[in-house]
Amino acid sequence: MQSFRNTPSLFEFIALMAGMSSLMALSIDAMLPALPQMGLDLGVAQANQMQLVISSLFAGTALGLLFFGPMSDAVGRKPPLFFGLAIYLVGCGISIWAQNLTLMLAGRVIQGFGLAAPRAITMAIVRDKFHGEDMAKVMSYMMMIFILVPALAPALGQGVLYLASWRAIFVLYLVIAGLVLVWFGLRQTETLPRERRHPFTFIGLLQGVWDVVARPQAMGPTLTMGIVFGSLLVYLSTAQQVFQGLYHKGEGFALYFGMLALCFGFASMFNARLVNRFGMQRITHTALVSMTLLGGGYYLFARAWGGVPPFWSLMLFLALFYLCIAALFGNLNAMAMEPLGHIAGLGAAVIGTLSTAISVGFGVLVGQQYDNTLLPLIASFGSVGVAGLLILAWSSRWPVVTE
Repeated sequence: MQSFRNTPSLFEFIALMAGMSSLMALSIDAMLPALPQMGLDLGVAQANQMQLVISSLFAGTALGLLFFGPMSDAVGRKPPLFFGLAIYLVGCGISIWAQNLTLMLAGRVIQGFGLAAPRAITMAIVRDKFHGEDMAKVMSYMMMIFILVPALAPALGQGVLYLASWRAIFVLYLVIAGLVLVWFGLRQTETLPRERRHPFTFIGLLQGVWDVVARPQAMGPTLTMGIVFGSLLVYLSTAQQVFQGLYHKGEGFALYFGMLALCFGFASMFNARLVNRFGMQRITHTALVSMTLLGGGYYLFARAWGGVPPFWSLMLFLALFYLCIAALFGNLNAMAMEPLGHIAGLGAAVIGTLSTAISVGFGVLVGQQYDNTLLPLIASFGSVGVAGLLILAWSSRWPVVTE
């Protein structure tokens, strides 16, 4: 009879990694239905200010990636992940007891910082254990589980609201993260042996940042990834205001949000097949051109409706637009990493930090322009494609040099 502490089966390993990876999506999407009530209880006068509850989580993650990524290469995978999840639990506790928006945002930043650990380390653990086709298969199975979370999380949050106040959602986060922490601690063994660890130094961190910033081949895709993810952050930050406030789809919010999340998730899985056939450069260019045309065309259509076009047209536009974004995420990340083979782990952390920081700035700037019409949002969506094309045209002037 096997001990409970023995290495988990492949199925259990995939479920555990997918569960840890899903904490980020759960921490965003489950609370979207609660934002109006949160605003009232916290005394928030401007509805747009509640968007900061979403963007502040990403701001904390941007900071945490630079810490947890290199640290996991220095001391192993398990200690930083324990530390990160413990920080996340502290942040949830602060949010539960928050009586004003300032304290709530502080709790969310702390949560985001802690969530950087599972975001950075789960992929590292998978890389430690699997290679080549086996790694691709594991990642595909993880994605199958992961895409269900953003689709179901708003319904979960809505269900909690039927039974209790919005603070109970953060209690739910505490419980789920605590269970994942115990599960990981009891069942997952350390995957990075001592002989493969690299000491963490501040000089090395600065060198990694410089390697990315000084290489147009890496910086171009990183900048593009930041603004592309920024448009997704705009959607996440304003979804509740648009669906429930502008279109009065309160009871159906979880359904509509989940439909778009599934669309995004399955498109991400399908992209792997397209890359093998057409190549990531061609797919990236096509997606950015499509985003530009979609954004420009729908902006003109929305103006004809006074900035509030029919709801069916919005759902169709968002579905098509986020099909494009799904095709960009993996490709842009791969393009940014291509010249950074000599610092793959640190390079991934730097790219994640820079792109997330850019997305937060873009998302907050655009989200705060929301004026009960779709025009500011659609205009920003179209500009993402144009900016991405210009940035990649600039960065492609330099040949890619791998090391």
